[in-house]
Amino acid sequence: MYLATIYILSEKKKNVRAIDVGETMGFSKPSVSRAIGLLKTGGYLTVDKKGFLLLTESGKEVASTIYERHKVLTDYLVNIGVDAAVASKDACKMEHVISAETFEALCRHASVMAENTPK
Repeated sequence: MYLATIYILSEKKKNVRAIDVGETMGFSKPSVSRAIGLLKTGGYLTVDKKGFLLLTESGKEVASTIYERHKVLTDYLVNIGVDAAVASKDACKMEHVISAETFEALCRHASVMAENTPK
């Protein structure tokens, strides 16, 4: 969730700080600080001298995959009648545990649904 949040924020503004992440996610400074430390250790993120968060190539790849899954899952759930807010929350949970095989099948099904929906 942290990677995706940093990814989304970095698409909207040039410089992202830990405080921006905390405010967006509603998490405390210590929680964000710990997560940033883990992401740095994992090679997904660097922090420059001014405290700005920068995703590494690996971090961008993981974050964009998670974000894409979130968008597809949210849209799919909304299209089958789930409230948008509930769909977004559920997609947030699902995006981390769904297998690549299941996600690809869901994408194929969503594509078929879209083709067969009257415009």
